[in-house]
Amino acid sequence: MATIPLTRRGAEKLREELNRLKNVERHAVIQAISDARAQGDLSENAEYEAAKDKQGFIEGRILEVESKLAAAQIIDPKSVDADGRVVFGSTVDLEEEDSGSKVTYQIVGDDEADLKQGLVSISSPIARALIGKVEGDIAEVQAPGGVKSYEITGVRYE
Repeated sequence: MATIPLTRRGAEKLREELNRLKNVERHAVIQAISDARAQGDLSENAEYEAAKDKQGFIEGRILEVESKLAAAQIIDPKSVDADGRVVFGSTVDLEEEDSGSKVTYQIVGDDEADLKQGLVSISSPIARALIGKVEGDIAEVQAPGGVKSYEITGVRYE
């Protein structure tokens, strides 16, 4: 089984989701199924069918999260000695060469990615372009609107 890189924060979020699924949502759907059964004829009971569908989704998600956690390689950026290079978990300050706009991204696992929070997936084009580079290097990223060049103005391990 291939390992899945995760930051400590990402692993903790998955653990919280697993706990919620097992201890809150699973019990709620079991109660909903029980309530729907009490209504009588199950063959035409939409509430029963909806509750069974939700139960299937919850159980599938539990298995998926457990599998990801079992395969997780948890990486703490603070403990990485990358010698100033951009690596998984590092926070990178960038300046777009054409517009001069500045942006900061942290490179995280696929499940943690959230562009609005500045978290980019390790498998994204921008992260792949940044990996291994140091402050002062130029990273060229193939974007939908064409190639964009970014200067790396800072690399941190937070």
